[in-house]
Amino acid sequence: MAYRNPYYDPARSHHRPHGFVNPGPERPIGGDFWRWRRERRAAGVPKPPAAGYPAFTAEWRVDADFSIAERDPQPRIWWLGHACLLLRIGGLWVLTDPVLGARASPLSFAGPARKLPAAAAVDALPPIDVVLISHSHYDHLDRGTVRALVRRAQRGGYTTKFFTPLGLAATLKAFGADDVDEYDWWDGAAHHGLDIRCVPAQHWSARTPWDRNRTLWCGWTVHADNTRVYFAGDIGWWDGIAEIPQRVGAIDLAALPIGAYAPRWFMQGQHIDPAEAVRAHRILGARHSLAIHWGVFELADDALDEPPQLLRAALADAGLSERDFWLLRQGESRALAANP
Repeated sequence: MAYRNPYYDPARSHHRPHGFVNPGPERPIGGDFWRWRRERRAAGVPKPPAAGYPAFTAEWRVDADFSIAERDPQPRIWWLGHACLLLRIGGLWVLTDPVLGARASPLSFAGPARKLPAAAAVDALPPIDVVLISHSHYDHLDRGTVRALVRRAQRGGYTTKFFTPLGLAATLKAFGADDVDEYDWWDGAAHHGLDIRCVPAQHWSARTPWDRNRTLWCGWTVHADNTRVYFAGDIGWWDGIAEIPQRVGAIDLAALPIGAYAPRWFMQGQHIDPAEAVRAHRILGARHSLAIHWGVFELADDALDEPPQLLRAALADAGLSERDFWLLRQGESRALAANP
C-alpha cells in the first residue's frame, strides 16, 4: 500500500500527500550520490586536520563546566559538539539535537565516528527540562543519547519534555521518551515560562532508505529572560530565512551550521557553507551568532579544521569579527546578555 502522510494539510504549502517538501521555491537536494562517493575516494577526502587529530582536539575541545550557571544567573549557552547545544534560559535547561555517542549511525561498528571526545557524558549534564529535535538524521537524533536522557530523568524523578517536528513523536517514544509534542512550522507553545517555536528549514529527513521526507525538519526559537535564541539545526540556503525574525521577533543569538558543505554541487541544497552562514547572520539581524555543525563528524569532503578558517575569512570580508559570530571550543560556554 502506498504511503500517505497522516499530517497532510493541503492549506500548507510544504505538505504533500506523500510527505513534506522544502520552503518554496524548491531547491534540489544532493544529486548523483555515487558520483560524489567516487570523486571523494579518488581525491582522498576528507583530509585529516593539518595539525593532526590530537592537536585539533587539544585546540578545539574542553571539558564542559556547568557549575558556572550557579555563579552567573544570566542566560548561557554551551556548545557540546556538532548540533548539540545546552541552553540555560528562563531557569530551565534546554538541550538541542543530543548526539553524545561514538557514532552518528544506526550501527555501533560503522558510520561517521566522533573525532573529538564528547565534552560531557549524559550523566554529567544538569537535569534537562526540554530537548529540541530538528530532524531525523543520525547526526542530530541518536537513540542511545535519548535513552540515556530518559533513564536519567526517571532516576532523578524529573520530566524531560521533547519537542519534535511532525512525524517524529513515534520515533522518540520508541526510544523511551513518554512526554513528546510534535509541531508544524510556525507553531509552538509556552512551556514553564519559555516561548518555543518551530520554524522552517531548507533540508530533508530520513532514517532508512524507505522513509525519505516522511517526517518534517525544522529549526527552533526559544524566548525567555528578554533573550531569543534561534537554533537552525541543519539548513541549506533559502531566501525565506529572513521571515524568521519578522515572525518571531528579534534574534539575540543564532546558532548556525558552518560545516559539511563540500562539494558544493552536492551539498548546497542541504548545508550552508561558512560564507552563507555569515550572510544568514546578517539577514537574520542577529546580535550574535554561534558556529555549530562542524569539527566532530566527517560527513562531507571538508576537513574538520577548514570551516573555522573559512568562517574567519568570510567575517573579515563582511567587516565582522568573532565578537559578532562566535567560534567556541566544544564544551565551552558563553553568557547571553539580556536584550535591553
